[in-house]
Amino acid sequence: MGSSFGKIFKIHTYGESHGPALGVVIEGCPAGLEIDESFIQLELDRRKPGQSRITTQRREADEFEILSGVFEGKSTGTPISILIRNEDQKSKDYSHIADKFRPSHADYTFQAKYGIRDYRGGGRSSARETVARVAAGAIAKLLLKHYGITCESYVSQVGALKLEKSYQALDLSKSEENIIRCPDPETAEKMIELIDQTRKNRDTIGGVITGVIKGTPAGIGEPVFDKLHAELGKAMLSINAVKGFEFGSGFEGVKLNGSEHNDAFYTEGDQVKTRTNYSGGIQGGISNGQDIYFNVAFKPVATIMQDQESINESGDSVTVSGKGRHDPCVVPRAVPIVEAMSALVIADYLLISKANRL
Repeated sequence: MGSSFGKIFKIHTYGESHGPALGVVIEGCPAGLEIDESFIQLELDRRKPGQSRITTQRREADEFEILSGVFEGKSTGTPISILIRNEDQKSKDYSHIADKFRPSHADYTFQAKYGIRDYRGGGRSSARETVARVAAGAIAKLLLKHYGITCESYVSQVGALKLEKSYQALDLSKSEENIIRCPDPETAEKMIELIDQTRKNRDTIGGVITGVIKGTPAGIGEPVFDKLHAELGKAMLSINAVKGFEFGSGFEGVKLNGSEHNDAFYTEGDQVKTRTNYSGGIQGGISNGQDIYFNVAFKPVATIMQDQESINESGDSVTVSGKGRHDPCVVPRAVPIVEAMSALVIADYLLISKANRL
């Protein structure tokens, strides 16, 4: 359980950090969609390790193989299976914690649930699993492109250093012009310096990614338990290291009165719009046609290059020493993961909406 996501556009991921491969099976992709393999590879390249000095130095090409569901460059309507092989595992880096529980990792909870765990890089709980999500998200993005819907995201905060500009005031295409993926060059340089210093201190730091979905038509979502923002929250909170999700005005909205927070409707030609967008493009769990925007908070990476106190499987006190290759800050590589999960949610709800009315 827990390795599937979606209802109609549904994915199943598999594989471990130090196993032979990871992959995903995508169900529900409509037939006839042009599958741009170069675009899929580009998305995987944005997530892969070893991109820069502020990411893990594990080297993975993350080249993919499509095993089924695509013929002559188009989806066939049958399950699409994608495989990504692991090439640069160093399992010996984890032998020292084979019977130890690392602080703030899933070691203890996996042991408590299953009675067995793959200690090599965290096994199934490793963020390496997200490579499969990005591959599936690329297919979802290709589907959404057909409907004029885009999913973008960028780093808006590292530690206490926050980009104060709203997404409307930024050119989001500039996010890919620096290694931190922040569209504001001046703030980006400060963020990079902060991560560099944190890495030199043998420590880690957290951050925030802002997501923006444009072009979603009104009427996408469900009114009760499967609200669109609830599904987006579930999608984001399922990403490794995520500790918080807010959409629209979020927690800042509590500072406003209703008279300030309400989004007034007006018409522009045959389009219904709102003068403000504190609702974040979603009302009553259903999209209203405006931009959907949200923030995702990532904790500091749990593996630090310092000695920490913990216990082993016998309950004895032990010292855990950080080893291996790890990100000092996860947010630069998490940007395409946030986009992938956004695309998977919108693609799924878009297909669901087509079954809701004549």
